[in-house]
Amino acid sequence: MMSRRPVAALVIALSLAACSKKAADTNAAPLPSGPVAAVAPPAGKEWTDVASMTPEGGVRMGNPDAPIKLVEYASLTCPHCKDFTAEGAEPIQAKFVKTGKVSWEYRPFVLNSYDIPAFLLTRCRGAEPFFKLAEQAYAAQAEWVGKAMALTPAQQADLQGTEQAQLFKKMASYMGLDAFFRARGISAADQDKCLSDVSAAEALANNTNIATTEKNVTGTPTFFINDELWTVPNTTSPVAPQLIARLTALAGS
Repeated sequence: MMSRRPVAALVIALSLAACSKKAADTNAAPLPSGPVAAVAPPAGKEWTDVASMTPEGGVRMGNPDAPIKLVEYASLTCPHCKDFTAEGAEPIQAKFVKTGKVSWEYRPFVLNSYDIPAFLLTRCRGAEPFFKLAEQAYAAQAEWVGKAMALTPAQQADLQGTEQAQLFKKMASYMGLDAFFRARGISAADQDKCLSDVSAAEALANNTNIATTEKNVTGTPTFFINDELWTVPNTTSPVAPQLIARLTALAGS
């Protein structure tokens, strides 16, 4: 698990410390005690084609009424999240989400300033392409995070002197994220709109603080199943097979 680091001063005027308490999750449901029946998707679709934004700032894939609700708190800069996605995304979607037994919600968790432009761009086209874009961002993580880690003193000074409405656009350019997402159909104009949305950046920071203060999420990836924290049984082994085993026990094969 990758632990949260303070968001860099060059980004914040986003008040991570000041957030209000949120009501408990009204979607929480008891864990099923036996095999779960499959549910047919809407006509002409797979459940993996169905996605929506959630009030908690996440993106949910699958049957919104699924009896098993998986929530993942994750960071696009987190290498452990990248590994989980590479190993777990395909089998979880194929075995559990496509059957309508499980919905999978990804909730952004800001570990550092570089997460913010990455999340803003990954969500720029809405909910339906989010999971695929996140998988692609993880696959290229070493490249764009490497550029972030290699910022020169002059580039860092430039960022510190940039007004907030233009800051994330400039960060995305330095990391090569602007070209990365243009190649995936997000135009420069759409990127400008998403990256200059200060309220969306503030919401990312605020939702991260809510996760920390109310859910005790301190690192990524962190998983909840029906609003109950799922603790990784063996921290020295890959997470994905262990989570798949737990979902299999709950949903049946």
